[in-house]
Amino acid sequence: MTNTYLALGDSYTIGELVPMKDNFPHQTAVLLNNEHFPCAAPLIVATTGWTTDELAAAIRERNISGTYTIVSLLIGVNNQYRGRSVVDYRNEFEQLITQAIAFAGGRPAHVFVLSIPDWGVTPFAEGKDRAQIATEIDNYNAACKEIALAHGSRYIEITESTRTNAADATFLAEDGLHPSGKEYAVWARRLADEVKREFNAGLK
Repeated sequence: MTNTYLALGDSYTIGELVPMKDNFPHQTAVLLNNEHFPCAAPLIVATTGWTTDELAAAIRERNISGTYTIVSLLIGVNNQYRGRSVVDYRNEFEQLITQAIAFAGGRPAHVFVLSIPDWGVTPFAEGKDRAQIATEIDNYNAACKEIALAHGSRYIEITESTRTNAADATFLAEDGLHPSGKEYAVWARRLADEVKREFNAGLK
């Protein structure tokens, strides 16, 4: 059986400025296939700049349907960038998690939530209050993790990787903001490992 994969998100999911093959959903699918876990190419529903409410609206407008073996969700950085409240994020993210679980056939453990990267450590954030950005990202991620785990979904921490690797330009795309394929490879490895762990545990 070939497993199916739906990836929901924003620029971090489509892989802004990197070839499609280098974004984390495609790298994850390749890893899984190479490790005897048949996986179709991911269906990606994501656009640069999307907030939680915009992702939800796109899912409705595009009439996304069907059931997928794996669903990943990474959303929220644009909520923080636009200065929106964590309270609003919580409400909207709660709805997205519920939708993601429905896409996963009602199996919450087949939904994999990735933490929000910290763009404040990148060259793009020069002149901005990096400490404040980090604090706000942490607050968003605390809410993200709490909601994901409360629903029985899996939470994958990748924020610290973005903070650690930002000093190395090879981990960033040309805009000095978005990750390169090298950084996405870190995320893909963590996601692929978590997917295999869940399925090896018999969660089918």
